[in-house]
Amino acid sequence: MNDTIAVAVAAGLGAMLGWGFADFFAKKTIDVIGDIQSLVLGHSIGAGLVFALLFTGGIYGDSNRTLPSETSEWLGLAFFGVLEALVYLLVYIGFGKGKLAVLNPVFSSYSGFVALISIIFLGEVVGSVLAIGLGVVFLGMMLISLEGKGMRLKSIRLSKLAGLNEILVATVLAAVWTILWSEFVDGKDGRLYGGLMYIAMTLALYIYAIVRKVKVHNVTPKIWLLAACIGVAEVVAYVAISIGFSETSRVSIVAVLSGAFSLPVIILSYIFLKEKVDRTHRIGSFVILVGVVIVSLAKY
Repeated sequence: MNDTIAVAVAAGLGAMLGWGFADFFAKKTIDVIGDIQSLVLGHSIGAGLVFALLFTGGIYGDSNRTLPSETSEWLGLAFFGVLEALVYLLVYIGFGKGKLAVLNPVFSSYSGFVALISIIFLGEVVGSVLAIGLGVVFLGMMLISLEGKGMRLKSIRLSKLAGLNEILVATVLAAVWTILWSEFVDGKDGRLYGGLMYIAMTLALYIYAIVRKVKVHNVTPKIWLLAACIGVAEVVAYVAISIGFSETSRVSIVAVLSGAFSLPVIILSYIFLKEKVDRTHRIGSFVILVGVVIVSLAKY
C-alpha cells in the first residue's frame, strides 16, 4: 500500500475511534449533567491533557517543541477553535430540538462534501478503487446514522423539521472547517497545531458556558472519570486528523473515514450497554468495514 494512503487511513481510523469513544462516554454523562456541561467538562480535561503533553513531552516526544511565532498563526488557531466550538454547539442544539433519525445522517454527510470538494476543487487525485472504497464507506455511514425503526421519511416535511436549520448550518461549517484546517496544517506539525486548536476550542466553549451561567464543576467523581475519558478520546481524534492533513494530501480519505465515528459508538454500546443493534445498523457496519478494506487496498 502506498505510504501516503497508509498514513491517511491510519489518521482517519484514529479520528474515527477517538470521536466514537468520546461520543460513547458522552452518552453516559449527558443524561446526568446535560449536554453543555458534558461538552465543556470533557473538553476542559482534554485541554489540560494537551497542555501537559505539549510542554512535558509525552506522546509529543519533545518538550522543546517550537510554538508558532507569527501572529497570523495564532489568529488562525483561534479562528479554527471558535469555529469548531460553534459546530459542536449547533449540533447539540439541533439534536436537542429535532428527530435524530433524520438530523444525524444530514450532519454525517459533511465528510462526503469535504471529499468532493477536495477532489473537484483542490485537485486531489483519486483512482477508481479508492473512489469506490470511499463511496462504500460513505454509504455505510448513512445507513449507520439512521436511528429508530419505522421512520417514514416521506411523511416528514423537512421545511418544518425542528432542529434542521441548526444542523444544516453545522454541516456546512463542519465541511468548511475540515477543508480549511487541512490547508492550514498542511506541512506543519499536526500534533502541535491540533493540540493548540483544541485548547482554543475549549476556551471558546468555556466562555460560552460562563455567559450562559452553566455550572460544570459540581459533579461526582464518576462523572469526572467519564469526562476524562471524553477528553482523552477527543484529543486522540483531533491529533490524528491533524496529522493526517499535515502529512498527507489524501484529504478525502481522512475526512470520510473520520466521519464514520458512529461505528465504534454502536459497537461499544452493544458490548457494554447491551443496546440492541437493528438490521440497518448491522448492514451499515458491515458496509463501512468493507469500504475500509477497499480503501486500504487502493494503490493510488
